[in-house]
Amino acid sequence: MLLAGCAREQIERQESFVFGTRVEVLVHGSDRAQARAATAEVLREFDRLHHKLHAWQPSDLTRVNAAISAGQPADIDDELATLLTDVQRAAGRGDDLFNPAAGALIAAWGFHADEFLPHRPDPATLAALIAARPRMADVDITVAPGGGHRIASRNPAVQFDLGGYAKGYALDRAAAILRARGVRNALINIGGNVMALGRKGDASWRVGIQHPRKPESLATVELRDGEAIGTSGDYQRYFELDGERMCHLIDPRSGQPVRHTESLTVLMPAQPDAGARSDADSKPLFIVGRAGWQALAARMGVANALRVDADGSVEATPGMQARMQTADKAR
Repeated sequence: MLLAGCAREQIERQESFVFGTRVEVLVHGSDRAQARAATAEVLREFDRLHHKLHAWQPSDLTRVNAAISAGQPADIDDELATLLTDVQRAAGRGDDLFNPAAGALIAAWGFHADEFLPHRPDPATLAALIAARPRMADVDITVAPGGGHRIASRNPAVQFDLGGYAKGYALDRAAAILRARGVRNALINIGGNVMALGRKGDASWRVGIQHPRKPESLATVELRDGEAIGTSGDYQRYFELDGERMCHLIDPRSGQPVRHTESLTVLMPAQPDAGARSDADSKPLFIVGRAGWQALAARMGVANALRVDADGSVEATPGMQARMQTADKAR
């Protein structure tokens, strides 16, 4: 939920639907023609990435997945090589709980579809996928003869799903485009993954952290120039079966949807990959559970995070407590 909080005439706003969600770009204080051209370029970039990184419709990613499944290497461009190398680092940082190599698990639960059909995977299929233990560490990316890169995996069970990374990567790309176009003050929102550039006039951009069970915010946070915030939640992509909520966030250790956490939000300081980290780093903290999430956050270097447990209780790191404002604080 965005809280732009400034006069309508000062904002140039463009919206679209990409990555299976609503995206929004707000530009403050720039020439209208400049702002429109810059935001249009950002939306074109989002569309390009959507088609390049799609997990089940024909894309660069599905081509690579088909090659790995057949035990063959695949040639990839420099962008995908750099992106997947960063994903390897992100997976290692989160103890492989963020596991984009386990796309077959996501598919087994029916989430590789535009509409989810409630069902449980065949137990034998699920057991085989867990036993195969596909990990990003199973992937080798090398320079290809004649240029470009080549990717291969020693584990044919590796199947990429970058749904936990692509939106954050797109935030970083959007920020780079806007800055190159001379836009200094903007807010970029991709389905609740948000990055701020500059300010909105005399104030910082302020965003709300969505309550996972109510149509309201838990708290609001001011975003400084270059900061990004991302939330993983069981309310974003899910279905209900036998009275249980089955979300798309799967624990790769058990092969089961996470049930102990409703949402996990991380706030990343300004850095070149703030968007990507705000997306990827929320996933292992969502999956690890109540007992270990703050210790894992510390090991990952995530200072600002907030977790909502399945029982509705809320915990936050000291850094996040200092940054967020609740209704009580506002009074």
